[in-house]
Amino acid sequence: MNIGRRLIPGTAVAAVTALGLGALSACSLTSAEGNTGKFDVVASFYPMAFLAEQIGGNHVHVTSLTQPGQEPHDLEISARQTAQLQESDAVLYLKNLQPSVDDAVAQSEIKTKIDAASLTTLEEHGNEVGGHAAAHDTHQGEESGAKDPHIWLDPVRYAQVAQGVGKAFEKADPKHAADYAKNTAALVKRLDDLNQQYATGLRNTKSKVFITTHAAFGYLAERYGLTEEAINGLDPESEPSAARVRQLESIAKADGVSTVFYETLVSDKTAKTVAQDANLKTDVLDPLEGITAKSRGSDYFQVMQSNLKALQTALEAK
Repeated sequence: MNIGRRLIPGTAVAAVTALGLGALSACSLTSAEGNTGKFDVVASFYPMAFLAEQIGGNHVHVTSLTQPGQEPHDLEISARQTAQLQESDAVLYLKNLQPSVDDAVAQSEIKTKIDAASLTTLEEHGNEVGGHAAAHDTHQGEESGAKDPHIWLDPVRYAQVAQGVGKAFEKADPKHAADYAKNTAALVKRLDDLNQQYATGLRNTKSKVFITTHAAFGYLAERYGLTEEAINGLDPESEPSAARVRQLESIAKADGVSTVFYETLVSDKTAKTVAQDANLKTDVLDPLEGITAKSRGSDYFQVMQSNLKALQTALEAK
């Protein structure tokens, strides 16, 4: 493994961390004493880092390119981060989510490049996703469809990615293959259980339609028979048209929508404006692109449980 890279002074480590390489509390650069000989994985953002940690266990050293609280879509990696990427044993990323990461990975000579998007299926999603969408003939102001990268919010797809990552780790670091296989199986089991909790918890609800800030929950909606109506499209920073806002107000009335969901890493201004105009409540539905002090949980599973409770309340689960 890249042991020599870790033999650097503590002051240099501090400088690197300040530039954003130490992105998660459990995914940070540390000095040689604690990481000598470990399988060095650079992850593009939280959902990828979480997989690497869960599957790799004590055998891996994980660094995330995206800092807590940073919007992943906006990431522009630094020259120092690019160098860190070049010197790692593996990179785990999601192609087409972060263009700067895609470019850096394409130009790197890393032997093990793991694209999560290649380990499951991606679909085209617009502002409206789910079974209810098929009943609408026109969507004035709706964003045209594009490949939706938010696969981690569907436990089934995320489990498929986990299995692929596990196999890649086994191949790249065969010395610890048995442990990677064991850890992958345990993670997939937890994701299967989460899928069952969602399926049961959202099976009987008064409404099947929910409104979000941006279209991050399309796969989740499709998986559990719901419809996501997004204020913005797949880009969380885009602005909705006046026509789209009027459409959402009509949908809210027609489908008994009670809540407009916003998220922790993007401004809630638009969501609260739409909610106020339509006399609706607001709540958090976290797309889990990063964990911060504002997150309703300290890891993927805790936040997904919080999301389930929020959906059950908003949709009036029976």
